[in-house]
Amino acid sequence: MASGKNYLDFILEQLSELDDISYRAMMGEYVLYYRGKVFGGIYDDRFLVKPTKSAKAMMPDAEMELPYDGAKEMILVDDVEDKEFLRELVGAMYAELPAPKKK
Repeated sequence: MASGKNYLDFILEQLSELDDISYRAMMGEYVLYYRGKVFGGIYDDRFLVKPTKSAKAMMPDAEMELPYDGAKEMILVDDVEDKEFLRELVGAMYAELPAPKKK
């Protein structure tokens, strides 16, 4: 099941307090970037983030889910209504994310 543009727009609005959030559509889903680094995505209308140390610390009871078959597990973000939490989460994750690959 592909993700809807409405859900993407909602998540982007929730992340609007962060500068330089972008996305790329991929096979009906959306990969999310913060300052050029991949931090998560929208998969089957679920907001998933990479399992960094800070993300695990901020959401210790969160479920791990597969974004798609054959992928590594990611953390399901349940509290998508709390803009402040989302801003803090993505901001905390940034230093732990790998640099973008050179093309």
